Amino acid sequence: MDAFTETPDHHGAFPRLSDGQIDRLAPYGTRRPTRVGDVLIRQGEVCPEFFVILTGKVAGVDDEQVTWVHGPGRFLGELGLLTGLKSFLTSVVCEAGEVLAVPTWRLREIVAHDCELGDLILRAYMVRRSLLIVQGSGLRIIGSRYSPGTRRLREFAARNRLPHRWIDLEEDEDAEALIRNLGITSDQTPIVIVGGTRVLRNPGNAELARAVGLPAPAMPESVVDLVIVGAGPAGLAAAVYGASEGLSTVVLDAVALGGQAGTSSCIENYLGFPTGISGAELTERAVIQARKFGASLGVPAEAASLEQRDGHYIIGLGEGRPVHGRTVIIATGARYRKLDVPNLEDFEGNGVYYAATLAETEFCKGGPVVVVGGGNSAGQATIFLSEHASSVRLLIREESLGQNMSHYLTDRIENNPRVEVMLHTEVRKLVGTDGLEAVVAEDNQTGARTRLHTRAMFVLIGADPCTNWLAPSLALDDKGFVLTGFDDSLPLETSLPGVFAVGDVRSQSVKRVASAVGEGAMAVRLVHEHVARVVPQPVG
Repeated sequence: MDAFTETPDHHGAFPRLSDGQIDRLAPYGTRRPTRVGDVLIRQGEVCPEFFVILTGKVAGVDDEQVTWVHGPGRFLGELGLLTGLKSFLTSVVCEAGEVLAVPTWRLREIVAHDCELGDLILRAYMVRRSLLIVQGSGLRIIGSRYSPGTRRLREFAARNRLPHRWIDLEEDEDAEALIRNLGITSDQTPIVIVGGTRVLRNPGNAELARAVGLPAPAMPESVVDLVIVGAGPAGLAAAVYGASEGLSTVVLDAVALGGQAGTSSCIENYLGFPTGISGAELTERAVIQARKFGASLGVPAEAASLEQRDGHYIIGLGEGRPVHGRTVIIATGARYRKLDVPNLEDFEGNGVYYAATLAETEFCKGGPVVVVGGGNSAGQATIFLSEHASSVRLLIREESLGQNMSHYLTDRIENNPRVEVMLHTEVRKLVGTDGLEAVVAEDNQTGARTRLHTRAMFVLIGADPCTNWLAPSLALDDKGFVLTGFDDSLPLETSLPGVFAVGDVRSQSVKRVASAVGEGAMAVRLVHEHVARVVPQPVG
């Protein structure tokens, strides 16, 4: 195995630590000799240590294929090492030498307090996670493209940025043989293979989450200071500020940490990131930050009801014990809005997508794609997809590109030779047998129809508020968004005292990541004001 060639660095994924940086790590770990064949990290298991290679080489292996090779000065692992996920790769020594082994709990302290070293490690781990997703490493999801269970599992994996590869029973010639070897028939699919060997038969989202190591929602028996429902930018900001100010804080989310912003390919107008930042990176940084201060986060945990009792609130969950909180911040955001087109569900996950991330690019590389929507999300997706597809047609039902889109995006779209903007145009029909083959679009002024050949359509036309679980507990507007700011209440406070709404779920909110983060932070200040009103202050 000594002929292994070290993998070149890729956008900061495989940096080499300096002698000074290794010296800073040394007091926290132990030096350990390695032999060829030693397994340092095993796929499907939680890794208790962070390894820095001092001498020798280590290979990352997935499904018996070498993914990358590290030499002296490099470190092993990826994002799951910081978040507690089980490993998606096996790391095996291919050239004997020596490593520095640092306990992962110590690594988390270093990332939280050593800005230079922490940022280098965190950035590398985020890029590695993206590479694993593109390569299709990690989980294997086997099922039919027509199966709702398959679509659900793929969406859950994508939203939680779990590296995975989908094996389509209709397309992959080896799929049937693979499931037969596992003693499974096609009617028992979808299945998920975890850690290379463990087979889950049509698992629920919670079962899959536990299998890969996503933290189970910790529901304390006592009443906590603050319950945050929703873990998008607004909810995560509230978690960071709430926990950092000493409030016992629990965060609930039905699907994934990060919300819809976590699926954004690039947010270019967020303060402090002149070259942009992906929603996934912003989310991962926020999650690590919230946990650093002691916030309890977990998925999936779907809020089902809100009840006031004995001076505090009870949030009932779809599964599991309810959580009790003195105050509540509602940050549930909104769900993707769907087109009113016949047979849309037949193509969801099989040609129709509601997010444009690296996970979806595998379905449109080198071919034409269609994007539907006139807002910033559609604009960001258009720019991102133009880097992977042969061409992008952007369908907008409005009169102009800039009617609902930021100026910086319209400029980039108008100057992109791979993008064609089709104004006052709407989708009328989807065509295809084994998947999407074409989109029939209509000019809503002339009635002329155009058949657009594509295997991927991205629908980004806004969203509806996730508030079904609230009614009739508190006041909503006619579109279902949460009303705030009543005459006798605090800003952002709902019709229930001590319950606040932030971000996209709030009526009349500004639908921007920065404003959502600001509202999340502001809400924590208002929580303190509410508590001060309710609890009498000592006199003298």
